[in-house]
Amino acid sequence: MTHARQHLTQVVAHRGASEDAPEHTLAAYRKAIEDGADALECDVRLTADGHLVCVHDRRVNRTSNGRGAVSAMELSDLAALDFGAWKTRGSAAGRTEEPDWEHRPEDREATSVLTLERLLELVADAGRRVELAIETKHPTRWAGQVEERLLLLLKRFGLDAPASPEESPVRVMSFSARSLHRVRAAAPTLPTVYLMQFVSPRLRDGRLPTGVRIAGPSIRIVRSHPGYIERLKQNGHQVHVWTVNDPGDVDLCLGLGVDAIITNRPRAVLDQLGR
Repeated sequence: MTHARQHLTQVVAHRGASEDAPEHTLAAYRKAIEDGADALECDVRLTADGHLVCVHDRRVNRTSNGRGAVSAMELSDLAALDFGAWKTRGSAAGRTEEPDWEHRPEDREATSVLTLERLLELVADAGRRVELAIETKHPTRWAGQVEERLLLLLKRFGLDAPASPEESPVRVMSFSARSLHRVRAAAPTLPTVYLMQFVSPRLRDGRLPTGVRIAGPSIRIVRSHPGYIERLKQNGHQVHVWTVNDPGDVDLCLGLGVDAIITNRPRAVLDQLGR
């Protein structure tokens, strides 16, 4: 594998450097940037008072010390919760080594709920190009308001209308083709990624939903159907694979020429790529 070939494969930090720090927190994204990740991945949900926050699950129970659905809570409710302490407990239970990240209750911002606006500010201040892959979570009670608020926020940062998809530092991902259609209708030059847990029979020939140029298959699909990845590439599509943590899976992705590896371990993958 030549260095030039390796450099074509983007390393994307899945929910930040989420193996080392609590997912979707400022601590995780700061570490991903320090680790040299080419891009950051986040999930966004809309709060009851109209703020986009970076939370994967429909409810906050798993990743915070609170309970309840994100869509039913206001930002102030979420800001009162701790999204970091659970990671220290999990690390202590499952690891013999100390984690690279330490929970510091006094640093509230590092493990408070992260708004997409704050993450965009972090990327803007990174001092280098750091791309952002934003996943809209559906179904949700707010439906199309998620995309509407997302595009308004990107507009504030001057990111909603890139000259071309290739030049855009932001891309929008979703398992919902309808969500991606809404984005393309309002912002046609923003790149979109169609995420897949399985291969739909009507798309097995390597096609994607109308207007989408990037496929986002799971690593399970890549392992089971490497020929499908080749068909996607033959159709001119980019392929961004999630969630790739095992070195053998990294090698598999590199061998198939995938364009982006989405991983909880950005530093380890960069090391494997010789970067």
